[in-house]
Amino acid sequence: MSKLYDKICKLEVYIAAFCFTTSCLIIFSAAVFRSLGRPLNWSMDMSLFLFAWSVFLSADAALRAGKLVRVEVLFNFMKPSLQKWVMVGNYLIIFVFLIALIVYGVRLSFITRARSFQGIPGFSYTWVTLSIPVGATLQVLTVVTKVKEFLKSKPS
Repeated sequence: MSKLYDKICKLEVYIAAFCFTTSCLIIFSAAVFRSLGRPLNWSMDMSLFLFAWSVFLSADAALRAGKLVRVEVLFNFMKPSLQKWVMVGNYLIIFVFLIALIVYGVRLSFITRARSFQGIPGFSYTWVTLSIPVGATLQVLTVVTKVKEFLKSKPS
């Protein structure tokens, strides 16, 4: 199971990088074509789609790598046993928030199923809103993995 999770994590980073890079290229191309008098009507919609997926997939990669912003002024002065429980508490808060994102993201995806992009007829807006529950689900897996590793590695 660990090898599968590692492959999913690597694939996630590649997809996030591809989505972000492609989004930037589309926006740049749209600006060039607009200045030439040939606007790309689909460019904003497609860049929004790609950027949404890159944000939520990148958030999981950042969480997994421990690169999220942290304020450690008080945390560093705590005893190691208290630090352990503060970390577990933080992960619990993150976990609850991610579950809410999954629940409401699924609802939002269902609500937007009939909405299509203005510049891309037939392409449902649900594909954008699905990035929320999918990204949050991946982050839940990361949080559970981090808590397991954290509880195993640190003494009580």
